[in-house]
Amino acid sequence: MIETPILEMNDISMEFPGVKALSEVNFQVRAGEIHAICGENGAGKSTLMKVLSGVHPHGSYSGQITYKGGACNFRTIRDSEARGIVIIHQELALIPFLSVAENIFLGNERANHGIIDWGQANKQAAQLLERVGLTENPRTNIVDIGVGKQQLVEIAKALAKRVELLILDEPTAALNDDDSEHLLNILRQLRDEGVTCIIISHKLGEIIKIADSITVIRDGKVIETLNVEKDQVNEERLIKGMVGREMNNRFPEHQPKVGEEIFRIENWTVHHPIDVQRVMVDQVNLDIRAGEIVGLAGLMGSGRTELAMSVFGRTYGADISGNVYLKGVQISTQTVEQAVHNGLAYASEDRKRYGLNLIQSVKENMTAAALGKLAKYGVIETNAETKAANQLKDELTVKTPTVESPVGKLSGGNQQKVSLAKWVYTDPEVLILDEPTRGIDVGAKYEIYQIINNLANQGKAVLVISSELPELIGICDRIYALSEGRITGVVDRADATQEYLMNLMTQETKKAS
Repeated sequence: MIETPILEMNDISMEFPGVKALSEVNFQVRAGEIHAICGENGAGKSTLMKVLSGVHPHGSYSGQITYKGGACNFRTIRDSEARGIVIIHQELALIPFLSVAENIFLGNERANHGIIDWGQANKQAAQLLERVGLTENPRTNIVDIGVGKQQLVEIAKALAKRVELLILDEPTAALNDDDSEHLLNILRQLRDEGVTCIIISHKLGEIIKIADSITVIRDGKVIETLNVEKDQVNEERLIKGMVGREMNNRFPEHQPKVGEEIFRIENWTVHHPIDVQRVMVDQVNLDIRAGEIVGLAGLMGSGRTELAMSVFGRTYGADISGNVYLKGVQISTQTVEQAVHNGLAYASEDRKRYGLNLIQSVKENMTAAALGKLAKYGVIETNAETKAANQLKDELTVKTPTVESPVGKLSGGNQQKVSLAKWVYTDPEVLILDEPTRGIDVGAKYEIYQIINNLANQGKAVLVISSELPELIGICDRIYALSEGRITGVVDRADATQEYLMNLMTQETKKAS
């Protein structure tokens, strides 16, 4: 590997109102390496890369960027792309109802005399897709391919721009293990072809496996840069650098106080909303007791989220049948309003799409699901709303300058806390938490686990859906396994192992017609 730095960022500082996002950061990347950046949510990782790529234009920060020996004063993304620097954000910039080829060449069209040559575009798109290991027809719409393949389309899009330095922000956050491994293999291949990569990720095991160098950032400052091979990097060292202390236990201690049954689902069956012959959830029976944290494990497509959404106001599915009981009494959850009124709450796995309004304030998001508690004669009492939001902010340790701040400006971990606060404020009996720690760092995860434990200590029934088996084993009292829409087993925490759960999650089941 060539030792020459292809990129140097010196004394980079940047401030937002009330927050110093970056403080005299010095950062180097060698040509032809995969360089990882890790740190807690809000540490400044994405901000640093947005400075580099021109999202935050020259003049909005102080310091100097040097790329391939020349000074960089990027004012737009187009400026950085013209130099071969391409960033792929965590929120993919693809248009669902345009084709793969149209997305790859969007803003970079293949045209002759001002007229797009679609034959040439589709031919070149097919060649780019082959480079990233996709066999999709370039005419296929983005909406018709999975998230893992969409990530690869983004990489193909970058290759179309003759990328030399590729920046990926949390590229595997929403991917399953197989898709993640495939994407990492593509990055190795690009490195072998001479493309330098910078990857931001919270998956520490993943970045140790793929990166040549790792830079740790905390509170807007570089803590250290490590050579993965020479410095014998492990997860414990990275965590200490990220959070500033040892974390000997990733999961807080919790002594459950389990009471009587609160929540029960019987014979719950859900069909696909379009293909109504397809059974997505098949005769599921599940129960949760007061003060109990119950996990739901399953591979992508097993029906986990479909189960949760169909129970919570039938927000997913068709031809739904089965019964829901609260404290032994059958209840209706036909609408979200009925579900909330009857004591249910559901925090979606996609907090930015379904959980939060990113342009509204922290306060408005926290109180959105229970405005009736704050209204008098149909008018919201703003002082009471502010008081309630501040109390939730303190209880859930949300880091924000003020509850009037836009929630979209918060880090991922703090956005997740706001999403939880919204449902905590409804004072539910049952909380369904779908991927509550997806895309957040180990320190923020620990705080989320503490919140979940506190809810259980208050006597709530908590259902946690997660793709991370160590997480389920670490925080849950019992774990149900789901495969092809059916419950294949339930295991107590003391008896749960990743191997046993995976065996249950991969069992073939015979669905009812």
